[in-house]
Amino acid sequence: MKSHPQLFEIASQHGMQGGEFGVVNVATIPQLSPFRYPGGKTWLIPEVRSWLANLPQKPEIFIEPFAGGGIVSLTVVTENLAHRALMAELDENVAAVWNVILEDADWLINRILKFDIKLEQVVNILSLPPTNINERAFQTILRNRVQRGGILAPGASLMKSGENGKGIASRWYPKTLASRIKHIYENKDRITFIHGDGIEVINNYLDNPNVAFFIDPPYTAGGKKAGKRLYSHNELDHSNLFALMAEVKGNFLITYDDSDEVENMARNNGFFIRKVLMKNTHNRKMYELLIEPEATRSL
Repeated sequence: MKSHPQLFEIASQHGMQGGEFGVVNVATIPQLSPFRYPGGKTWLIPEVRSWLANLPQKPEIFIEPFAGGGIVSLTVVTENLAHRALMAELDENVAAVWNVILEDADWLINRILKFDIKLEQVVNILSLPPTNINERAFQTILRNRVQRGGILAPGASLMKSGENGKGIASRWYPKTLASRIKHIYENKDRITFIHGDGIEVINNYLDNPNVAFFIDPPYTAGGKKAGKRLYSHNELDHSNLFALMAEVKGNFLITYDDSDEVENMARNNGFFIRKVLMKNTHNRKMYELLIEPEATRSL
């Protein structure tokens, strides 16, 4: 798939002071997910690699309780950074994609390769209620590829001009999607997917010291409202999540939008905070927070 290089400027400010700038070219990171996901974490992959490499041992299970597009779990499995991955997602449509990829990948690949990407066809497909999980998965992939910004939440509109004036077809790469789905299916024995609540998944693995959690909730804290526009499930008790993570026996990395509320919750639970400065494709600089258990810093 051809894509414009996306450059993210990253400054890790250890202990909230100082830091050095580096540039991550997202085009150099293997694109493994079939999704274009709002808030996707491709740019964070180098940090995830470093975090896992510095743990005392390779995690038995890498858990992504709010999987979304799943780029982090897919990278972990592909690069053998953990023995296996467990992904969870509450959204019914996104969950359908992961379930079908892991159980009936050939059907989804053939459906994608044979689909005639024309406006009339797209509108017709997306207007019909899905009759089974396979059709729901295909509709979700299609919607993700033809709606503006890949947004799946209700109310999102179709692309108009798209990339290079190609309209709704500008992000439809059937061969690339087929290749990514095939790759995921080939690694299915090391991937477990759960359609369910991420909080429940965390609870189920609280006492396992051989687990590494990557926590990237698709919700906003600190009064920010983007999550309501981007995601169908956008409410979460953030303070409960932080209190829960303080109880885990394994390791974790949490990423959040920068806000005083999040910093306070992290400090109140004794976590270590780093600020990460990223520059997105719109050339806008913004901070994200990376949060770890304080014990990690002494390793």
